[in-house]
Amino acid sequence: MIKKPRLSFWQIWNMSVGFLGIQFGFALQNANASRILLTFGADVHHLSWFWLVAPITGMIVQPIIGYFSDKTWNFLGRRRPYFLIGAIFTSTALILMPNAPHFAGYIAPMFIGGGLLMIMDASMNISMEPFRALVADKLPDEQHTLGFSTQTVLIGIGAVVGSWLPYMLNHWFNIGQETAAAGNVPNYVIYSFYVGAAVLISSILWTIFTTPEYPPEYYEDDEELDSAEKPKGFKIPKVMVQLLLVQFFSWFALFSMWVYTTPAVAQHFYGTTDPNSPAYQEAGDWVGILFGVYNGISAIIALSLPVFAKRIGRRFTHALALILGGISLISFYFFTDSTYLIIPMIGIGIAWGSILAMPYAMLANTVPPKQMGIYMGLFNMSITIPQIVNGVFGGLILKYFFNMDPLYSIMMAGVFMILGAISTVFVSVKKDNL
Repeated sequence: MIKKPRLSFWQIWNMSVGFLGIQFGFALQNANASRILLTFGADVHHLSWFWLVAPITGMIVQPIIGYFSDKTWNFLGRRRPYFLIGAIFTSTALILMPNAPHFAGYIAPMFIGGGLLMIMDASMNISMEPFRALVADKLPDEQHTLGFSTQTVLIGIGAVVGSWLPYMLNHWFNIGQETAAAGNVPNYVIYSFYVGAAVLISSILWTIFTTPEYPPEYYEDDEELDSAEKPKGFKIPKVMVQLLLVQFFSWFALFSMWVYTTPAVAQHFYGTTDPNSPAYQEAGDWVGILFGVYNGISAIIALSLPVFAKRIGRRFTHALALILGGISLISFYFFTDSTYLIIPMIGIGIAWGSILAMPYAMLANTVPPKQMGIYMGLFNMSITIPQIVNGVFGGLILKYFFNMDPLYSIMMAGVFMILGAISTVFVSVKKDNL
């Protein structure tokens, strides 16, 4: 294998800009999908079933895309063709999803919304998996943590703007302040999705045009690993197996937070469970602000993660971040004013920043470079499976154990995140301080 050169910060930045657009769209989905589906007529304890489409499509799509991107080489390169395909389909889904009521003559908007949610997630995964592999493709081992942390910064920027955009259009620019008819999405939310589509495709084009990929000969001889670590055929690295439990607890927690924060805030801080009420829409707008805060914190903290990792190791950096996130989620119970929910968003943001960077940094130098795409795609199952488990059982837990109070689902998420922190300590990472 040809030795990979160290890249400048701005080269790493350019190769990661596309993630800004992906996360812009992902943030719009996370902050607004629950209220859009509730507006279309979904029941709150069925929400997790609709959200199942995201991890199921990810589990199917990412390994397939990883496998084929490992074997692809054309005029766009190895990973970039998949960036472009995913961007086109995701942008289309972002435009169509909030307009689902216009197709009501053919099928119920709720099911159109769920179907478009599935298309959106499948398309995002087509772009997302190759972006993870591109960092490992392009960077030497000692720059992996910086590469994934830079992605986290851009993810944070995209997520802040994407999460806040509906609130800004409504409250700052007075767009669509009229109350939407029952079963329809407010105009300012629809326009936010249009902007998200434009940002997503333009940012991915930025990466495509500014980032060349190494030619195939860079991967002809993948003998970069130490002799004791060389794979015999297709072998799952020990670190990947150990990270599965960490990932299960972390992503089970995140799924609960994304699904139930809006109904929890609406019920406990705005006094409503009616998704068509103005108060519920206000709650949804405020949740967008809160989600923007935690994503902004993740962007701020991301570039300090390599510093902490070098001092105390990747494992303990990640464990500390997850503990802060877990305590923050549990603390929702003790607040009585929704304004102060900004405080736990700080800890959640630290955890989110680490979740997006540290597991990949721990994994990247343990897998064969020639098969980076398929390994990263398979590792994505450690993200999708816990979300599927939560999607199947989360609504049942809410109904039969939490008496339909989504605030307890948020607290349960905190407990799971702390369990993830404990599991991290038992991961045996070589070169932990790179």
